[in-house]
Amino acid sequence: MYIDAAADNIRVSRPWARPTADLVNGLAAYPTALIGDVRRRMGLMSSEIRCLTPGLRLAGSILPIQIWEGDNLAIHRGLDEAQPGDVLVVAGNSVTGRSVFGGILAEICLAHGVKGVIVDGAVRDLEETARLGLPVFARAVSPAGPSKNGPGTVGAPVACGNMVCNPGDAVIGDDDGIIVVPADEVEETLALLPAQQQAETAILNRLAAERKQS
Repeated sequence: MYIDAAADNIRVSRPWARPTADLVNGLAAYPTALIGDVRRRMGLMSSEIRCLTPGLRLAGSILPIQIWEGDNLAIHRGLDEAQPGDVLVVAGNSVTGRSVFGGILAEICLAHGVKGVIVDGAVRDLEETARLGLPVFARAVSPAGPSKNGPGTVGAPVACGNMVCNPGDAVIGDDDGIIVVPADEVEETLALLPAQQQAETAILNRLAAERKQS
């Protein structure tokens, strides 16, 4: 860890399988709304978890972290387990009085190849984080900093934004919101997406043609 703190009360579960970069990139080529349509609106996080770095898309494999309310020790410990392509999904019990993620953690994320962060809680240092190019989704913003005492978990399933998030599930986020795709359903979802996109494109092309004729 980059901080001088004991993390004996952070329980770490490992290892777990992660989807390949090709599969994640395949999903990332589509908007979350389209993926949600294909998945019959299942897997979409609460709209209260919003993109706080507009225009920055998020795509990767879930590294789930459960924190104590207003405490980010488990996030620091979790980053020791992070692999390139991971997305931190932090269950903060929807507590927004203290930020648990900010500029220093954003720098550490980038050093580990983390592709984005989702926090069911509050974050800060948004200007710095946006400048770094790290996508951040959260429930709120607060300048108040966290404690670093724990306890917490890394790598165990968590609930974030009303969604169960398992280690290794795929997650895609854009300005519309976030969708979680279970690891064993990624390939099936990818196979359905082109037809859905083609159907929507056909409608748009027909409307464009009708406008030209009117």
